Amino acid sequence: MTMLKDAPPVSGPSFEDTPLGGSHAASVPYLERRAWIGEYFDRTAAAAWATLTSDAPVSRVRATVRAGRDQMRATLLGWLPPDLHGRRVLDAGCGTGTAAIELAQRGAEVVAIDLSPTLVAHAQERAEAAGVHGIDFRSGDMLDPALGTFDYLVAMDSIIHYELPEMISALATLAPRVRHRMVITVAPRSPLLAAMWAVGRMFPRRDRAPSIVPVSESAFRKAFVAAPEMDRWGIVTTRRIETGFYRSMAIALQGATLDHRGHPGRLGSAAAPRPQ
Repeated sequence: MTMLKDAPPVSGPSFEDTPLGGSHAASVPYLERRAWIGEYFDRTAAAAWATLTSDAPVSRVRATVRAGRDQMRATLLGWLPPDLHGRRVLDAGCGTGTAAIELAQRGAEVVAIDLSPTLVAHAQERAEAAGVHGIDFRSGDMLDPALGTFDYLVAMDSIIHYELPEMISALATLAPRVRHRMVITVAPRSPLLAAMWAVGRMFPRRDRAPSIVPVSESAFRKAFVAAPEMDRWGIVTTRRIETGFYRSMAIALQGATLDHRGHPGRLGSAAAPRPQ
């Protein structure tokens, strides 16, 4: 995934004092990063992001990013039931609303939230243009407990800007509120991406966009298994999407029922093992 910096800064809200809306169990690094991400996507990249996620002409580089995102969205939504009537779904980091619209078209009751009010406004306009009504669009923090509980959660390229501990902590905060499955993405670690990330950190924060944080699948699995809050969840499948300048890995997390000993049941051969 690439950072978009075409559009000049526009006035927008500050996220420094965004209320927590309850106990998020969020760390200071998460809150600081959240503020940075919110300001970047609302003030600097909103116009370019709206263009990328539309049918408007883009450069060859961004065309590969668009194609990759289309593949990723199809992958994540393909891991959810085709018929979502009677199901409640959280689109965490909804952006301009493409996934939320498809989920609603499948019959889901959708809550779509993003840190950027500007992107949420674009999403609302697109839903109306598509004749899709009833999506609960909100601007705020995906960890807000006031959002309620859900059957499924979609977080496409939403937690890739956080360090691995904050990433796992966010999932641990969301897990008790999701009944069945969470489908998410992480930025797969590669030598090139790791080098770009390291070089980017050398620049003053005011001169750089909030970078994605590369993480290897093995590191994610290790941190996931080590988190006691995730002891009823397993990794059931993963898939890497690579098209041009887009690199991302899809991960499906499944909630487990408890067996007669109070241990989480196995979720299939691809599930991450749990220490007993």
